[in-house]
Amino acid sequence: MTLLLALLLAADSARTVTVRFAEAAPKIDGVLENVWLQADSVGDFVQAVPDEGKPPTERTVVYVLQDADNLYVAFRCHALRSKPIAAMYGMEEEATVFLDPMDSRSSGYFFKVYGSGLYRSGKILDDGADQDWSWEAVWDQADRLYDDRWEVEFKIPFKSIRYKPGAAVWGINFHRFITAGMEHDYWTAVREREGGNRVSAYGRLKGIAPRAHGYYFEIYPEGYVRYDEDQATRGHFTPRASLNLKWDATPQTTLNATVLPDFAQIESDPYSFNLSRYPTYLSERRPFFVEGSEVFRMSGLGDCPFTPLNIFYSRRIGRAVGQEPVPIISGLKLTTKSEGWNFGALGAFTDQLADSSGVIEPRRGFGVLSGQARLRDTTALGVMLAGTQDGPNDYNYALGLDAGRVFGGSRGVLQGALSDRSGKLGWAVNSGFTSFYRGLLSMGMLDVVSDSFDVSDIGFVPWAGRRHFQAVVGPYLQGRGALTRMYIAPGINVTQEPGSDEPSYGLTFYANPQFRNGWGANLDAGAGRSFESGEDYFGRYLTLSLEGAGLAYNLNLGGGYSHSYNYQRGFVADNYSDWCGFTYYLFRRAAVMMGVHNSWECDPTGKTIAVTSIASPRIDFRITADMTFNVYDEVVLATPETRFGATHLASNRVGCLFSWNFRPKSWLYVAFNDFRVDFGNGLTLADRVGAVKLRYLFYF
Repeated sequence: MTLLLALLLAADSARTVTVRFAEAAPKIDGVLENVWLQADSVGDFVQAVPDEGKPPTERTVVYVLQDADNLYVAFRCHALRSKPIAAMYGMEEEATVFLDPMDSRSSGYFFKVYGSGLYRSGKILDDGADQDWSWEAVWDQADRLYDDRWEVEFKIPFKSIRYKPGAAVWGINFHRFITAGMEHDYWTAVREREGGNRVSAYGRLKGIAPRAHGYYFEIYPEGYVRYDEDQATRGHFTPRASLNLKWDATPQTTLNATVLPDFAQIESDPYSFNLSRYPTYLSERRPFFVEGSEVFRMSGLGDCPFTPLNIFYSRRIGRAVGQEPVPIISGLKLTTKSEGWNFGALGAFTDQLADSSGVIEPRRGFGVLSGQARLRDTTALGVMLAGTQDGPNDYNYALGLDAGRVFGGSRGVLQGALSDRSGKLGWAVNSGFTSFYRGLLSMGMLDVVSDSFDVSDIGFVPWAGRRHFQAVVGPYLQGRGALTRMYIAPGINVTQEPGSDEPSYGLTFYANPQFRNGWGANLDAGAGRSFESGEDYFGRYLTLSLEGAGLAYNLNLGGGYSHSYNYQRGFVADNYSDWCGFTYYLFRRAAVMMGVHNSWECDPTGKTIAVTSIASPRIDFRITADMTFNVYDEVVLATPETRFGATHLASNRVGCLFSWNFRPKSWLYVAFNDFRVDFGNGLTLADRVGAVKLRYLFYF
């Protein structure tokens, strides 16, 4: 099988499809009319899952056309064995177009249409190691389901993507997901363990010739009314307006600007029960910082425990102090991309945050410069400078260098950084690799962070003083009977925690069998000598989880045990956890979700001293493909010892969100969020926010 797949991959490296010019543009309605008969087509797809390298169970034909302004792609997905499935929620048919218009062999775009008419777009990064699902584009699509086939049409304006001027060849690939059998098919053969997104393995789109003149200039005026109330402030309404601009100055260069932005449509971050010494990393959700964020980051390794040096962490801009975000006055961002390099510059200003006791957070300016170059399609070099300043004696700067290389089935990353926090200098180095050779998958990482390294105002590298090494290697098994894949990975882990004179070290073990029926399991365990916070003890942990998915449900449950240092209480003890997340899809249009997570803390004698429970019920209803409404609650319960009769509400957050994407990149949001905390006398209002917000896109 390995030899067969290698031959397929070698053959696919030369796979080509030629785009032909259409004098009359196809009508995007999900019906493949006669104009598609003049197009070049491909149909020799190959399975990636569940039977890697084998022919698909159903035939797929893809057609490609262009006119002066747009690229057109059509899928005819035959379904003779079972009827195609459409579902607003749950598993359904998928068709995806992958594009590398820069012919970079490293990054690109994807455009995805689902059987229900839902659609998504995004970016592929680091030769498929990472994806960005937050990118929005102006494009058009339509599909139609029949008993024996599913037909999909894509219209992708050249103005919506960055491409290499004058290039006659782009990278391209096509993907189809067949719900029956949970089958993933690709035009160019891919390895399942690579996720199907390796840009360097895309086929070739020949004859492409964009003739569009000018590029989209987008203006996003926003108007909103916000209601705020907390313990110290009576409820009040605040009408505000903001403006966002996006100008694609060239096929490679984009300028974004924002003035007085408000992110009231963003749901609150979930509650996190954290007993470690390090804070929880929160993902970025705010549109201005999300778009183009791939330029302001160091390289990752995808599905690997490697963590890049995040010397720029956009959540520091407009960070929340308690429940109150620091106001953002304005932001400006320039990104430019070409076949061989990327460049980005970002600047932002935040206003001061004050209360009756005085200034909590001063006015600040933030700046980031980032550049990345690619050499011979396999090597990437990057440099980043990030900083913030509030006066001559209060500043934080960092300079980072980044190098990545892809060779055969292996990837490697090497990173270094210097920091300056108001005269305190520090350094950090970080490296990682993944390698697949003769059925063995190896992963490793090494990072060393000096005691004085500090990017707390601009980045997220909280483990100053830590030295860490981890390596795992084991067989990666595929296609064995009912087994789709399984990775068995014994390894070693060595960590010297900040302030500790001696390192902790131990053995680890990981296994993740995945089966054809959609179920799978994960086992993660480790044990060894631990030395931290002056304690010398035998640490160990074990986590076991089970997950499964079907047409009408999704289930994840598991439990864990650890004997480790509890930084919230200051001693070594046993800790237990269990969780269950269940989603049920109602009549394909609504989803009922329930998540429950229990954490059990013990004292050094083994006695349970506290149980913290988090329950998160949620109902999502998709009114149409463009209109959704959800209601959610987050209940945090605290139980002393195991006296469940004395359980009390520690906090409760309830909210709802209505969103309507009524035209390209134009949204109406209605949001409400009520957060209450027990400060000792029962639940008391901590923060209540409501907002009605309209965002309208003008583009030309």
